[in-house]
Amino acid sequence: MHVYQLKGKAIVKHHGVFYTSEQWLWDAFINRAGLYQHILADLQAATQHTNLPHLESEAGAPVLSQEVWASGVTYLRSREARMQESKDAGGGDFYAKVYNAERPELFFKSAPYRVVGHNQLVRIRKDSQWNVPEPELTLFICSEGTIEGYTVGNDMSSRDIEGENPLYLPQAKSYDGAAALGPCLYVPESPIAEDTLIQIQIKRGQSTVFQDEIRISRMKRKHQELVDYLTREMSFPSGTYLMTGTGIVPPDDFTLNTGDIVSITIEHIGTLTNTVSQ
Repeated sequence: MHVYQLKGKAIVKHHGVFYTSEQWLWDAFINRAGLYQHILADLQAATQHTNLPHLESEAGAPVLSQEVWASGVTYLRSREARMQESKDAGGGDFYAKVYNAERPELFFKSAPYRVVGHNQLVRIRKDSQWNVPEPELTLFICSEGTIEGYTVGNDMSSRDIEGENPLYLPQAKSYDGAAALGPCLYVPESPIAEDTLIQIQIKRGQSTVFQDEIRISRMKRKHQELVDYLTREMSFPSGTYLMTGTGIVPPDDFTLNTGDIVSITIEHIGTLTNTVSQ
């Protein structure tokens, strides 16, 4: 089932039918262990709609009070790209080591008020000349530490800032409009399939300037492994989102331009589309 956030309320789409209730306040509605079964029970008393016009274009990011965290160097392609961009600063070895280390790289990506949703603007920094989107399967983790759903994530990144010095990672990764999530929260009965496909397309005018795809089975670390480290010493009263890293990195001569349209599609979840601004 797919859960949309609209003005602080949850709207559920299940088997082509939409369900609403005035009682479904976003933070409390999604933050439950065993979420799929809870929602199934909730549907019995909900109002049914065969169609809700413009819902997907009007819904906001599936975030209200939830922070967004991110994982790094979880795919081989990401390891190679970050070693290359940081080699002149002497940081390349760090990325080689973290790829094989027991402890994963985890970092804070965004406060909820900086997150943008489907059809909203993502941004590139004015002080950066080399910017890319990073398409990522994103986990929703409830306050009890269990994975309850998934969404599409775009981890916007300033590669030249991070490459100048690995200590500049927060500036390369965290700024207004640097995190996009959507178009909904996908809540399945069982964990998402390991062969799930992630695709990205970047259009500039009428031309496609980059496209690629990868399956999440290429990811080195397990989802639960990342969650266990994230929740080891931190609590999340309203739950949290965790971007799981990217296996798709455009070539080194590519950078985003203002006006580019980035579309990221993950099977079962949907497509997150954003236009680039500065």
